[in-house]
Amino acid sequence: MAGNSQRRGATRKPGSKKGASVGTGGHGRKSLEGKGPTPKAEDRPYHAAYKKKVAAEKRAVAGQGRSGQRAAGASRSAAGGRGGRTSSTHEIVSGRNSVVEALRAGIPVSTVYLAARLEADDRTREIVSTAAEAGYPLLEVSRTELDRLTDGSVHQGVAIQVPPYAYADDEDLLDAAEASEQPALVVALDGVTDPRNLGAVLRSAGAFGAHGVLVPERRAAGVTASAWKVSAGAAARVPVARVKNLVRTLQAYREAGVFVVGLDGGGEVAIGDIAFAEDPLVLVVGSEGKGLSRLVREQCDAIASIPIASAVESLNAGVAAGIALYEVARRRAS
Repeated sequence: MAGNSQRRGATRKPGSKKGASVGTGGHGRKSLEGKGPTPKAEDRPYHAAYKKKVAAEKRAVAGQGRSGQRAAGASRSAAGGRGGRTSSTHEIVSGRNSVVEALRAGIPVSTVYLAARLEADDRTREIVSTAAEAGYPLLEVSRTELDRLTDGSVHQGVAIQVPPYAYADDEDLLDAAEASEQPALVVALDGVTDPRNLGAVLRSAGAFGAHGVLVPERRAAGVTASAWKVSAGAAARVPVARVKNLVRTLQAYREAGVFVVGLDGGGEVAIGDIAFAEDPLVLVVGSEGKGLSRLVREQCDAIASIPIASAVESLNAGVAAGIALYEVARRRAS
């Protein structure tokens, strides 16, 4: 019986015997591993959601490229070196005259909106031709949609969307001065809240060779469409750095060897007589009403005044900065 049992075991098919069997040496381990979580629909190339996502990304890239052609110098800021901060929201400019002026000033545009069945005139024809020449996206929308985009303002069937401004880093301004092989010349604005004043400062900064403008993040004007228009294109050439704390930035500039001169009607020296005109210099301009804040004043190496007639109470920030920059440029050229 035992012999018969052994024979029956010998004739049993391979693998049918219960118990241990020869292993695979780990070669089959991969087949036992899971494939991970199921990809999202938009991440699967064969899925319709993926195709929609790719198409949307292509449209976004194309729109950025078109708006960047006209504003290559604008979105440049000195932010290219260290990656400047960008304002968080888009701005809508509406109304035929405002849009025409914005396009003439070279303001970068991400989208041009035109109302359906818009009655054409010289302004709308100029808007369409300028936008087409620059490659800006043109969208025809309903007047209801335009009302929503412009928050119910009078748009006359036309509006443009201005992309966020790319701000420079404060150190980029000093790098720009070093690259120019000229003593640094920077304008800092303390509490200036009117974007038109910022635009005027940018225009003067571009005219007299300043390397940039410093503005605080809070309670201060930023580079809006209004600032662009007043700057007459200078916003595309003069970098603006937006800083969290102007006082600390001025401290850092002083440590880097830059002199700080504040402008104030009660200054102890006339702007034409300041001792630091030919040195690396920051000119600090305060608001028209309050002037320089106490903490900013404490960071100044000198307080300079602009002599004016007694009948005039004060100069606005744009005018004061222009006069001071002219005097510094004159001294450096002599």
